[in-house]
This record gives sequence, C-alpha cells and structure tokens, in this order.
Amino acid sequence: MLKLHGFAVSNYYNMVKLALLEKGIPFEEVLFFGGQSPQALKVSPRGKVPVLETEHGFLSETNLILEYIEQTHPDNKPLLPADAFAQAKVRELAKEIELYIELPARACYPEAFFGAKVDPVIKDKAKTELLAGVETLKRNGTFSPYVAGNQMTIADMKFCFSLDLASAVGKKVFDMDLLEDFPQAQTLLNHFKQNPNVQKIAADKDAQMPVFLEMVRSGKR
Repeated sequence: MLKLHGFAVSNYYNMVKLALLEKGIPFEEVLFFGGQSPQALKVSPRGKVPVLETEHGFLSETNLILEYIEQTHPDNKPLLPADAFAQAKVRELAKEIELYIELPARACYPEAFFGAKVDPVIKDKAKTELLAGVETLKRNGTFSPYVAGNQMTIADMKFCFSLDLASAVGKKVFDMDLLEDFPQAQTLLNHFKQNPNVQKIAADKDAQMPVFLEMVRSGKR
C-alpha cells in the first residue's frame, strides 16, 4: 500500500491527498514534518513535504508525485485528459497556479497566518505577482466548471489548495479581494467546499492545526 508522508496543514500534502482520495487509491498517512535531520533526509532528500512511499522507494516533489499517481493508476478516475495537447494545457495551468499564485502568496504566510511581519519590499513584490498570477489564470483557465474544462484534473488539485490561501493572504495582508472580479474561481472554490473528500481534508487540517501552531511558536517549524 502507498504511504503518504507529511502533515495535514500542508497544502502541498493535501493536493496529493485529494488526488489519492478522488482516484480511490488505498493509502496510509504517515505523520512527517520534514526537516534537515539525517532521519528526515533519508525519506525526503530536501527535507520537504509531501513524500510518497511506494514499493520501490520514496518520491518527493508534489508535481512528480501527482504524475506518478496518474501514470500508475490511469483507470482510477483519470486526472489527465487523453489528448496530448489537453494534457499539456493541464500541466501548464498547474504550473502557472504554483509559480504565479501559490508561491507569491506563500511569501506572506507568516504575516497572514502566524502573527509575524513580512518585509514591505517582499510584500510589494508578492502583491504585484499575485495580481498578475490571477490575471493569468483568468486568461488561461476554462472553468467549465473545472480549471481546464469539464473534467477534474491535477490543475484542480493545485487550484483547490492554492487559491483559498492566496485569497486569504489578499484579505489579511493587502485588504483586497483577489477574486472580486473572478466569479468563476470563487464558484469553483465553493464547489470544492461541498466535495466530501475536500471536507475530510479540511477536518483533518483543523484537527492538526493546534499541534502545528505550537511547533511554529516553539521554533520547531
């Protein structure tokens, strides 16, 4: 059985977890916070989360894990279309969400969620990139109803656990609604909130949050 190493507060962990749940693939969750200890680095070469343990060994990096899951279980609710060009568009959208929305928002997570302050220069850069990233997704996404069309894909795994946090950063740090002029994205986020697998992931995250926040306060994260 596959084992997913990570923790429920990580949005990247939850992207993989949603893919496994949606495809109905049995897996075991293993609590793992990453880090630079020799033990952690044996599991994850960069000490990052998530990690997928397979019968052949460990795999890290979310994009690669999502691709591996799809390649090894292609008949379990495919998360990539059959057509080569359509597959490329899904991967393009997933990468755009990661690079131009998730990563700029992540720069402001300390201020948005953990009571810290982020350097104004970093915040200004993040705001500019976030706004540009949302405009990119507006132009390139289909939202009919999913990001890349009428089929849920790996781009939706990225969307579901990136746009919610980016939207929160917009409100908490910049006092703006990133999705004010993007109703298609807000509608899709609301749709995912009704998804039983997303609800399970949210409940697991809420349950683990106190432990995670204590680790942050103690400097262990």
